[in-house]
Amino acid sequence: MTQATSAVALDGDVVDRLIQLIRDNGTDLAESALTVPTAHFVSRERAEAEITLMRSLPLIVGHVSDIPDPGSFFTRTILGIPLLVVRQKDGSVGVFRNMCRHRGGHVEPAEKGRKPIFMCQYHGWSYAAEGGALKGVPYEETGGKVDRRCNSLIAFPAEVRHGLIFATLSDIEPRPVAAYLGPEIDSQILPWQLEESVVFIDETIELDINWKLVVDGTIDSLHAQFLHPKPGGVGSRTVNHCAVFKEFGRHGKMFMARAKLKKLLDAGEDGSASSKYIGTVMQIFPNNVFVEAPEHVELWSVWPNVDDPTKCSVRFRFLVRADILSPELEARVRKSWEILREAGMEEDFPMEASIQRNAVSWPEGSYHYGRNEKPAQHLHRQLHKEIDGARTGPGTISFS
Repeated sequence: MTQATSAVALDGDVVDRLIQLIRDNGTDLAESALTVPTAHFVSRERAEAEITLMRSLPLIVGHVSDIPDPGSFFTRTILGIPLLVVRQKDGSVGVFRNMCRHRGGHVEPAEKGRKPIFMCQYHGWSYAAEGGALKGVPYEETGGKVDRRCNSLIAFPAEVRHGLIFATLSDIEPRPVAAYLGPEIDSQILPWQLEESVVFIDETIELDINWKLVVDGTIDSLHAQFLHPKPGGVGSRTVNHCAVFKEFGRHGKMFMARAKLKKLLDAGEDGSASSKYIGTVMQIFPNNVFVEAPEHVELWSVWPNVDDPTKCSVRFRFLVRADILSPELEARVRKSWEILREAGMEEDFPMEASIQRNAVSWPEGSYHYGRNEKPAQHLHRQLHKEIDGARTGPGTISFS
């Protein structure tokens, strides 16, 4: 039985670059340091601009294994919009606003299931799972004729790629997902075979932290030895201050050396073929992070709270190829989740919450991202381009 492959093999220069950085006690550097206003973590105006931007982009709202058969569905609220996501007969996916066109009730209250028809429990208007067409209107003879052509469920542009369900939650012209990801990211995702995977772990945590601070923590290459010092923890497994960061347009990927690679080099052994000693974290702009493991892929989706910029939710999904899933692998993946959850709840999230509280208490201040924090700078630089048009001045990031 084959094992999951690693996308590190697609980056032939990464191992050599990391080896040189280990020997030089260095890391990839950004072109300049970055200063981010603390207002970006507390301002409602800034949060509204970020949410408006997010709704205009292809966002990951689910995985095809969530809806395996025609008529199977799940409901989910994303960026304040209640969604009904349904597998269609041709294998495509329909993403609809979970809202009756009559008086605005949900047409489906359940979290998941399989139905040919969805009916609003308020007045009984019903809609087809296939295409969302309005099917039934009780008492139409006394209420007045309803034009069914204009009263289907409101559909959002949706597309499946690599087994991931993308939706654009606005009425702008959608961007094709392949073009949005770009060929480099496409080639990085391809070896994971996500379309052949199942969601084995699916957990959500609510946090009193701005969403960007959580993303920062996932792609920070400097903190592990300080925040995770426990024996056997992340700090002992990676080489701090040693990362290669590749930018792929809006997106980016960080490659980190594991401690085993440094031990090989310190012992005078050849590390040139040691891609298995490299960890990777890939950021899909704006709010998704993929963490590669030898036998599974972790997907973090970090969603801002639409009512409070100091809060967010993080949905963790561990994707495992169905053909390699076994009781032994299940146990290893569960162990990985427990390690992640413990580190997050006891170390990462408390630190990020303290950063958030300080931003609240100092909204006129700023946080500093050094040149050696290139991966953590990336999100803020991209938001600066998308929202501020790369303009510098009061209320924007600055460079030094």
